[in-house]
Amino acid sequence: MRDVSRKSTSLRSATATAVVRACPETIERIRVRDLPKGDALEVARVAAIQAAKDTSRIIPHCHPVAITHVAVEYEWGADSVIVRASVKAIDRTGVEMEALTAASVAALTIYDMVKMLDDRVEIEAVKLIEKKGGKSDFQDGLDRPVRSGVLVASDSVSAGKAEDSSGPLIEARLREEGFEVIERRVIPDDRAQIVEVLKHFADTLHVDLVLTTGGTGLGPRDRTPEAMSEVIEREIPGIAEALRTHGGQRTPFAMLSRGRAGVRGQTVVINLPGSERGVAESLDALFPGLRHAFRMLWGESHREKRARG
Repeated sequence: MRDVSRKSTSLRSATATAVVRACPETIERIRVRDLPKGDALEVARVAAIQAAKDTSRIIPHCHPVAITHVAVEYEWGADSVIVRASVKAIDRTGVEMEALTAASVAALTIYDMVKMLDDRVEIEAVKLIEKKGGKSDFQDGLDRPVRSGVLVASDSVSAGKAEDSSGPLIEARLREEGFEVIERRVIPDDRAQIVEVLKHFADTLHVDLVLTTGGTGLGPRDRTPEAMSEVIEREIPGIAEALRTHGGQRTPFAMLSRGRAGVRGQTVVINLPGSERGVAESLDALFPGLRHAFRMLWGESHREKRARG
């Protein structure tokens, strides 16, 4: 199985269909619920629900997911019934396999209940109709690249006593996400210097995003959140909450981070932890949702509204 532990949970949904084809007389008996074995439509509906819940037990590489809803509907043709299965879950991975399994098992159930009446019955065209909630749904297409800066606040790194592992990690991830990195700066854990550099990034370089690393804990020299009070004009509490929530699902130490996020002018400033692991987990939580912050700041409408316009 693939490791999906880096992903954040989100609402996922998928719809799949399967076609059962038979002679018109058989289809009519299915529709009016007149079969020797009973009501094929209701039995198939129950079978689909159970199949969706059991998908990870049937298909080896599927992850168990916390299914919140399964719906089964039927569409009719002269010689066919189309099973439409929809599945929802709030989880780290999609539910397209659950929807496909549900539609397939519902079709198999109908097949089983009519096979003694019609030797021409067959199942065809099992296919995925749509899926939502994955990373691609949140990949806002921006009109221009996001210009970013990276600030490493560390006494030991700035003094050459320790290697900077968090800064390069942030820079690499930003480039991977298609962001431009204008500058990466390393300074001591000094409040005044942090304030000065953050203002430089926002007011002189006019970058769209600044990610800081270090100085967010409880140590005597951890002053990055205090420096933020002199820099940001509007707080973005949801970002800091999301980072702590994501981290807290992986280590209890995440609750000790005092990192903040906010806006100065047109620049988003976000504090990340100092550890390499904390940075990596925080970046996983930030993307892909962070992109939408710039659409909002730049005064652009939501993608769906713009498409309708």
